[in-house]
Amino acid sequence: MKLIIAMIQPHKLPDVKKELFDNGIYKMTITNVLGCGQQKGFTETYRGVIHEVNLLKKIRLEIAVNDDFVKPTIEAIKKGAYTGEIGDGKIFVFNLSQCIRIRTGEEGEDAIG
Repeated sequence: MKLIIAMIQPHKLPDVKKELFDNGIYKMTITNVLGCGQQKGFTETYRGVIHEVNLLKKIRLEIAVNDDFVKPTIEAIKKGAYTGEIGDGKIFVFNLSQCIRIRTGEEGEDAIG
């Protein structure tokens, strides 16, 4: 079992979701976050005052998958989030030691579904 966390551009979320759904991956958690990487933000002027904006809006996807779904999940995210520009995002893959479905008490791969 793995936990896949991806940081992507907000406008690419529909494309990523479509790719995931096409690969049979329907369960995910999505969070709006702020962050910066190689983009380093930008500056804007408001009423003559220059403001530095270095925390940009991003989407954080969290997807728990069984081992046979790791590669299709990563490929779907890469395909959906790709623009070829700085700021496309990152994917992190963690080992998931345990998963428990609260409603039924199922554990492990059965709980992920």
